[in-house]
Amino acid sequence: MQPTAQLYLVRHPQPLVNPGLCYGRTDLAVAPAETARVAAALSNALPAGAALFSSPLQRCLDLATALDGAAAPVCDARLAELDFGNWEMQSWEHIARADIDAWAADTVHYRPGGGESVLHMAERVHAFYADLAALSPARAIIVCHAGTIRLLAECGRDATPRQMAQRAAARPHQIAYGGLLVLQAGEMDV
Repeated sequence: MQPTAQLYLVRHPQPLVNPGLCYGRTDLAVAPAETARVAAALSNALPAGAALFSSPLQRCLDLATALDGAAAPVCDARLAELDFGNWEMQSWEHIARADIDAWAADTVHYRPGGGESVLHMAERVHAFYADLAALSPARAIIVCHAGTIRLLAECGRDATPRQMAQRAAARPHQIAYGGLLVLQAGEMDV
């Protein structure tokens, strides 16, 4: 299932958060100057008038709104980052080692902090991708999160949600804050 000829996957700018904290679904702000810097850096790389989708979290939506030449962003909660439950905004050092080990032992099904499993996140991202495929835009810009980008890339490889979750959890990402990943139909791999 290929929704578009090109997907422009944009990771949000670095949020205002202390290093070493676990965050996913927490709605964190970005310094306005950083949002403006990233939007300017992306201005020549993104196609004008392309369909634009965004996670509703402000670190994404603020960037999507700031992009010159882009259509008005369509917010979709399915593009949000993983919900880490009661781990959200906790120092990784203070999360029980046994809990982290349990997650490492079952990265697909375990619900960190009682939040959301990677499989559940993959199911919602897959549903978004299926709806995007039905729209069939020639190009789409999606402003979201590293976890979401990894799962969207797996969708492009015709993976099931379980395969998406397994593949995305199997290796660390290398997606920079404010980074852009352009994927052609059929070459989805992060």
